[in-house]
Amino acid sequence: MRKNFLIAPDGFIFIAPLLALFLIAVYLHAGIIAGILLLLLAFVVWFFRNPSRHIPTAEDAIVSPADGLVIKIAEEEENDFLREKCQVVCIFMNVFNVHVNRNIVSGIVEAVKYHPGKFLVASLDKASSLNERNSVLIKHNNGMRFVVVQIAGLVARRIACWIKEGDTLVKGERFGLIRFGSRLDIYLPLNIEVSVKIGDKVCAGTSIIGRLNND
Repeated sequence: MRKNFLIAPDGFIFIAPLLALFLIAVYLHAGIIAGILLLLLAFVVWFFRNPSRHIPTAEDAIVSPADGLVIKIAEEEENDFLREKCQVVCIFMNVFNVHVNRNIVSGIVEAVKYHPGKFLVASLDKASSLNERNSVLIKHNNGMRFVVVQIAGLVARRIACWIKEGDTLVKGERFGLIRFGSRLDIYLPLNIEVSVKIGDKVCAGTSIIGRLNND
C-alpha cells in the first residue's frame, strides 16, 4: 500500500517540485541555488521518512501513535465522542520527529470528526481545544473505546488521516500524518494502566504507553 512506502505519500507534493527546481538549477549551472535546493530537498525527504517498526505482540499493549515527547498525563473529559472523564496522554512532535501516526490498538473505527481551528503552538494546553484537529473513535476488540486526536501546531498546516468510519485497524499500522510539528492526544479509559510518564520520549508503534485491563 502507498502508506507503507519509505517516504510518506503526503511528502511527494513537496519533493517533486523541489526536485524539478534542483534539476533546472543544475542545468542552468546555478551552483549556489542548486545547493540550497538540494539541502531543502534532503530535509523534506528526511522529514517525510516512513520507517518500518517492530510492533509489540503482547495482546494487552497499547502503543504510542506518534514519535515525540510526553508532555501531559491527566484526567480530563473527552468531549467529542465519549462525553466522560478519561486519562489523557499528550505527545508533542517537533520537526525532527517522524510524523507518521500509527494505530494504538487493533479494532474498528467508529467515527472520525474534523474540527477547523487555530494554529497555536501545539505544546500549549489550550491547543487541544482551539487548534485544528482530527478526532478518531476506536472500538477495541474487547469493547473498550479509545479516542486519538491529531492536533495541528504553529507550523503544521495539514492533517492527513488515511482511515475512515468502519475501517478495521491493526495495532501499529500507519493511519495518518501531521506535517511540520504537531501533537497527538490519546484518551484512555480510567482503568487503563498508563506505562509512561511526563518527559518520556516515545516512538510510534513500538513504545507501550499503556496496558489493557479487562477487569
